[in-house]
Amino acid sequence: MPDGHWFTQGSTARELYSPKYLVTNWRAIVLAELGMTRADPRIRRTAELILNVWGRQSNELSGRDAEICITGNAVRALIRFGYLKDPVVQQAIEWIVRTQKADGGWHCFKSNTGTLDSWEGLAALAEIPESARSEPIRKSIERGAEFFLDRRLMNEGRIQYKPWLRIHYPNHYYYDVLVGLRILTRLGYGSDPRMDRAFRWLLRKRSRDGTWALDAIHPDVTLDPGDTWWTTAIFPMVLEQAGAPSRWATVEALSILAKASRS
Repeated sequence: MPDGHWFTQGSTARELYSPKYLVTNWRAIVLAELGMTRADPRIRRTAELILNVWGRQSNELSGRDAEICITGNAVRALIRFGYLKDPVVQQAIEWIVRTQKADGGWHCFKSNTGTLDSWEGLAALAEIPESARSEPIRKSIERGAEFFLDRRLMNEGRIQYKPWLRIHYPNHYYYDVLVGLRILTRLGYGSDPRMDRAFRWLLRKRSRDGTWALDAIHPDVTLDPGDTWWTTAIFPMVLEQAGAPSRWATVEALSILAKASRS
């Protein structure tokens, strides 16, 4: 729409989140990951809408009701769009650092401990250029990286969560090991031996033709039909078919391996 939002019947420009995954928030995340920036006037309109509705008007990105999955994804997208210095983004970054748990992780729900699922905080901080990282941000990144490394990017709980071992795109706010590898290699931890198991997982995923495929589309219920904790309507955003060679997964995997070799 001219004001920068995507909508469905009955939604308005202020509704950036629901229904999943049709409206503005989800489209903005994907466009940022695909390399779009504020140089495009359409992206500027969308970014300004997010900054206004979730930042200047409601403080939803860094206020009492903020959630790491929303704030982390929004900050990551806005930095990629070119809004790192915007006051709303800076306040949101401070909120991400401030709400980090004592164990170094983050959690979207009330908890004293973090979870691998709440990867968005570390992913957002990873987008900040090293030259622009304050000491609190650097310490937060180090603690966040240790949280993921200590868990080998995939170990949490007594029973391994199968969707974490499947490749997806778009991820939206879901976690899988490819997401963890992308964040940690971007931050320069590719040579850490605690990454080895995740790298072996990635190499096992490579097809004989050298490509990687998507294993599933979110919400991932292919092998876990009982895992339906959501209660609202969800409309999957399908950019590539599961089971077929994926350009996105292949580019991500090759980029991760290249960064790791440089480390």
